[in-house]
Amino acid sequence: MKTVGYAAYSSDAEMAPFHFERRALRANDVAIEILYSGVCHSDLHTVNGDWGPQPYPLVPGHEIIGRVLEVGPEVTRYQVGDQVGVGCMVDSCQACDQCDHGEEQFCRNGMTPTYGAPDRITGEITQGGYSKHIVVREEFVLRIPEALDLSRAAPILCAGITTFSPLRTWNIGKGSRVGVIGLGGLGHMAVKLAVAMGAEVTVLSRSTKKEDEARAIGASGILASTDAEAMAQAAASMDLIIDTVPVEHDVTPYASLLDVDGTLVIVGQVGPMKGFMTVPMIMGRRRVAGSLIGGVKETQEVLDFCAEHDIHPICEIIRPEQINEAFEIMGRGDIAHRYVMDMSELSVDS
Repeated sequence: MKTVGYAAYSSDAEMAPFHFERRALRANDVAIEILYSGVCHSDLHTVNGDWGPQPYPLVPGHEIIGRVLEVGPEVTRYQVGDQVGVGCMVDSCQACDQCDHGEEQFCRNGMTPTYGAPDRITGEITQGGYSKHIVVREEFVLRIPEALDLSRAAPILCAGITTFSPLRTWNIGKGSRVGVIGLGGLGHMAVKLAVAMGAEVTVLSRSTKKEDEARAIGASGILASTDAEAMAQAAASMDLIIDTVPVEHDVTPYASLLDVDGTLVIVGQVGPMKGFMTVPMIMGRRRVAGSLIGGVKETQEVLDFCAEHDIHPICEIIRPEQINEAFEIMGRGDIAHRYVMDMSELSVDS
């Protein structure tokens, strides 16, 4: 299948059109026309080479909403015309203990990311959702509920599941007290999801300038980490803190906000973190943990949860040719929404 996308040709070059071919359908494959593609901060890190050398040219994108164009002869879950999604993974071994209990993201043999990794069968490099089409094995295609707005659903497949998974893992529900560090693309989804689960949610930030935005999506307010008196008054007031900051930072100031047995979960920064004082951890039996995305089953769960509770990411719809401008803005600092590319005007003939 001939297709077109926007690719990074090197770590210091702007994204540009890239014509390439998707593989012919295998028996268990689903071919999808991409309608909307979310723009994740990890896309920017990846194409910049922040996480190591990349196999350029590279088409990013792992927040994909589309429509089924064709299915292989062994596909049973989907048919032509279905509205579907693809998240951060397109394959795994499907045989290890992690895959068996629905956590393919921790596949013992390594899951296959949606872009930038060798295909499990052919070894060709996977290319992501900043493109017109994609071909994915049936087990990694997700059903998009009719109640979701297709133009705003894409970030649920990364920002949504990345924050939903720790909320589920640490059993957040009615009466839980949750802190969210940062009110960007990940943070605002963490707030919306935790509020829908019945939690009392406080946004943690360097200042209170985004307090109106935080309250508008259900948070009780903002606690400024630079306000020593307010931080002291909030000691031991939270059961779970989700840390969405996407750069290296010190988590020490937030540890004392956790109650006994509380957990701070890092979902933003991938890479080095500054050392932290162990005293507040030891004195309160507190924990610092990490969390990735969820498995396919849990990703379907967050889609259904968002549909049930009318939760949509705050999105700005852009055209594919605006991706470099979006990357520039993202690189300057955290933004309280997600960019989503409308792929309708992207043509294979262009």
